[in-house]
Amino acid sequence: MRVILIACALLMLPACNHAAQAPANESTPTADNGPVKGVDRSHKGRPFPDVMIGDPDGTETSYEGFRGIPTLMNFWATWCAPCVKELPTLKKLADQKRENLWVVPVSQDSAPLASVEAFLNKTGAGDLGAYNDAKMKVAGALGVEVLPTTILFDADGKEVWRYVGDLDWTSPEAAKLLAEAGGPRKG
Repeated sequence: MRVILIACALLMLPACNHAAQAPANESTPTADNGPVKGVDRSHKGRPFPDVMIGDPDGTETSYEGFRGIPTLMNFWATWCAPCVKELPTLKKLADQKRENLWVVPVSQDSAPLASVEAFLNKTGAGDLGAYNDAKMKVAGALGVEVLPTTILFDADGKEVWRYVGDLDWTSPEAAKLLAEAGGPRKG
């Protein structure tokens, strides 16, 4: 009898650990399986960490250069097929939103900057700029676990949301998400 009670208790235990189902395209990070594809708002309001980003001219820059305009920071790598798939849509988005949204693709490749630049040029996304994070300091400070992950920061450098996985950044779904950033900071 005791064995039956223990078995029943063990069968019921997993039901206690199920998170509430997230709305469509919203992700619910889980301790067991890691992040789920979609929008994650659990970091909302967190400021950009005090770390440096490798910029396209080969030096390092802080986030201060992006303040004043919402910033869409995409963490990607040349070896990541979903990352490469979304690069053209990031390029199109950047072309459409140049004045009111920074689009900053941050490569996680350990390869030299010149090879990342050549890769971006080959994909037609060279205008985006070869920002890099070869030692993954920025990704680590932000808690990025999956590539691609794209994080939207408002004009004050505070996280609005992050999108885990690839997305067509020219789609209506993306436009709806991007509208949450607001616009450039006024004077």
